[in-house]
Amino acid sequence: MRFASSPRSLIVAALALGVAAILAVSFIIMPARGRAQSAVAACGDASAPYAEVQIDTFPRIDLELARTPQEHELGLMYREVLPPDSGMLFIYTFESHEAYWMYHTLLPLSIAFIDRSGSIVDILDMPRLSNPDDVQEAGRTVYPSAAPYWYALEVNQGWFVQHGVGIGQQITFCLGT
Repeated sequence: MRFASSPRSLIVAALALGVAAILAVSFIIMPARGRAQSAVAACGDASAPYAEVQIDTFPRIDLELARTPQEHELGLMYREVLPPDSGMLFIYTFESHEAYWMYHTLLPLSIAFIDRSGSIVDILDMPRLSNPDDVQEAGRTVYPSAAPYWYALEVNQGWFVQHGVGIGQQITFCLGT
């Protein structure tokens, strides 16, 4: 391959190289598409995961994280106790439309569906089934979100109402180290 050595050719080559370098750096620095990152903030206390609702009282929830399909499937099944101000955050790597159910879930729960930017798009109460081990009853009682979401947050039933948290409010997540 022969390289042109005229000043005009050198300027064009330098500009092309500069544009390529800027594009390469922007792909490295910018978050990957398809990852829910906008609601994740810098953490003051990065030792344990938590969520904080962005309202005057800043209610905080200590979190267990469910990141994989296997963790999503297990969720809070078989739990007899969920400490106050605690919950499980289901994290998706894509916009989700999945409905939740209460199969093998012994505790009544509330669930908030949260979009990529941390805005609550829906909140539902999910009462305990009369027989949590009955797959047919569980299959008839599902809880879909009214809108697509990137996160689902399960807490003790009534937590959102008790803390004045509603649809349209923002939640910031600190996902720990």
